[in-house]
Amino acid sequence: MSDAPREATEVHIRLLKCMLEPEHSRAYWAHADGEAPVAVRQAFAEYWFGARSLPRVAMLLANLRVRYDAFPAALGVLHQWADMPPDTRRLICHWHVQLADPLYRAFSGVYLPDRREGHRAEVTLDLAVNWVRECGPPQWQMATRIKFASNLLSTARAAGIVTGSRDPRPVVSPRVEDEALEYLLYLLRGVQFAGTLLDNPYLRSVGLSGASLEARLRRLPAVSLRRQGDLVDVEWRYDGLRQWAEGTGKAPGSAASGGAP
Repeated sequence: MSDAPREATEVHIRLLKCMLEPEHSRAYWAHADGEAPVAVRQAFAEYWFGARSLPRVAMLLANLRVRYDAFPAALGVLHQWADMPPDTRRLICHWHVQLADPLYRAFSGVYLPDRREGHRAEVTLDLAVNWVRECGPPQWQMATRIKFASNLLSTARAAGIVTGSRDPRPVVSPRVEDEALEYLLYLLRGVQFAGTLLDNPYLRSVGLSGASLEARLRRLPAVSLRRQGDLVDVEWRYDGLRQWAEGTGKAPGSAASGGAP
């Protein structure tokens, strides 16, 4: 798996200009299939993102490429998954931002779950700013920390893991449909990431860990889990993300051609 895509580990400030963007992501998926490079002027002239300026279109494309083109199997599936429900779309956007942004991954997949599972399941802007001060680059000035913290909260709110726009903001577990959970599991199966398939920031960010996660996995059509003492065995119905999409009707193709024996 050494040549598999991997989660980003280098800290950056892209979230200052581009947050969750579920509708812009949907437009990008509809036009981009990963087979040919996308030209900024083409996206601008064809109004992929509505009446946005050329610099804004260029910025959106640069960020969406990092989130989706880095994972070719995922982009191919998203390009063909035309009837995705809005809640699933928000979660998929959230997980891809996590993959592309290590600070958002740590904030949404470690810090917020710790607060949700603690004695006060809420967060404030001041707490988020303090977290950025402790976990972000030391050279960031206070104005950058405040803006980045605000965008972390706004992105988490758009993903459905924080509610409200005034302090204190409750930290919650969003509803995760089976198809969204299966997408994530098959995505992670082909990605190099820190953690394990059953213990990682992607699942934990949406409240899935431990016994609750195992209970969900036992009910999934495309994944099965067996436990004997401390040994956990995950069995896959399909060979990969593309085959899962074909076999479940998310993308054209034959389930018989892609399913695992």
